[in-house]
Amino acid sequence: MGNDIFSSEALFEAWQIIKTQFPLAIWETIYVTILATVFAILIGLPLGILLVAGEKDGILPLPSWLLQILNVIINLLRSVPFLILMILVFPLTRLIVGTVVGTTASIVPLVIAAFPFVARLAESSIREINPNIIEMAQSTGASPMQIIIKVMIPESVPSLISNATIAFTTILGYSAMSGIIGGGGLGKIAINYGYYRYKYLIMILAVILLIVIVQIFQSIGTYLATKTDKRLKRK
Repeated sequence: MGNDIFSSEALFEAWQIIKTQFPLAIWETIYVTILATVFAILIGLPLGILLVAGEKDGILPLPSWLLQILNVIINLLRSVPFLILMILVFPLTRLIVGTVVGTTASIVPLVIAAFPFVARLAESSIREINPNIIEMAQSTGASPMQIIIKVMIPESVPSLISNATIAFTTILGYSAMSGIIGGGGLGKIAINYGYYRYKYLIMILAVILLIVIVQIFQSIGTYLATKTDKRLKRK
């Protein structure tokens, strides 16, 4: 089997596929992952802040029943396996995109799967803030929105960046699975050639490229989190 994978014929075919299909697949993977991450953050970050600020002792108390509903929704969405979730949101995907197949269509289930995860990550980042800082802001007469925008978010930026990087890598893994329903990118190539056609060399190369993309963005996220960490600057 190993000889077949690295035979001259297999290597030649792999090179042709790399030249013709991998550039577009890499672009589609990055495009889908970045867009899905951005939309997931736009939904999940405010939700995560609300889960903390809306508590009984928070800066913007909400009815307990509303917080319970939000927590149940988040927990339910996080509990559904991504492959099943993709099928469940077909009607929503068709409503928004007009189709359930393709690269753009895969963004919808990716966002639905990722924003509850982002909300929990944001919640944990906000909870790391020193309560004394928030109390000082309240003593100056700052409104809840001012505290959120000028205190809570800036103080948790390093942790938020680190968690955004985690979310990105998670969504990247989900995007690879979306190849099963016709989503583009490296996941589609890995499934079409590695699973359906038994061309394992192509699948291995696609996986290696996914790992490289993860490492690149992980390094960028770590660098930005370090640069924005005030505690490190004080040292």
